[in-house]
Amino acid sequence: MHPTIVSREDWLTARKALLARELDMTHALDALRAERRQMPWVRVEKGYVFDGSDGKCTLLDLFGDRSQLAIYHFMLTPGSDHLCPGCSYTMDHVDSARQHFEQADLAFAAISRAPIARIEQVKARMGWTFPWVSSGDGDFNYDFGVSFTEADRAAGRALYNYDKTRIRKSSDMFGISVFVKDGDDVFHTYSTYHRGTELLMGAFNWLDLTPRGRNETDGTMSWVRLHDEYPQSE
Repeated sequence: MHPTIVSREDWLTARKALLARELDMTHALDALRAERRQMPWVRVEKGYVFDGSDGKCTLLDLFGDRSQLAIYHFMLTPGSDHLCPGCSYTMDHVDSARQHFEQADLAFAAISRAPIARIEQVKARMGWTFPWVSSGDGDFNYDFGVSFTEADRAAGRALYNYDKTRIRKSSDMFGISVFVKDGDDVFHTYSTYHRGTELLMGAFNWLDLTPRGRNETDGTMSWVRLHDEYPQSE
């Protein structure tokens, strides 16, 4: 870093100029969020069934007594020992946040294709308590654009993030989907993928306030590890 050193008066002038731009961005984001809330809904016609820690459950079950449900599509692939650092970084924020948003009529669950035994193993290691279920070999991940068959990848048909990216290697990707229930009917209202999931990464918002920002000198999220793999401070 090579900062410009100025007087307090000059700093205040620069800060007020930046504040004007920040306020413009805040108002633009308010308008975007309002537009997001007005997105049309799609009725979920399939009866998706998942494996949970207490047995079989449906998408409707994941709502509990709330009318809204946020799903994180966690990259945990059957037969693989890999645990995605990016997904894990995102999920490190969830348990503290959901004690608040669950009071505002929003339930949460993660869904992966890995078997429930593997999911429970990862939860225990990472200390997470949020609901996390397995979609197994069902259609859910494929229908919501985060899993891709080998045939589709080979043929160039594995399109991700609303056709922005063509997946060649990975059988699973990540994202967020939101649902609403009305009685026994479930509706899909929103999904976002790739950088859209930064909405859940609260630590980035803190880093973005600093001169070094996200400190990604060696590439995007280059320093991010599973939280039990960081060097321990003495």
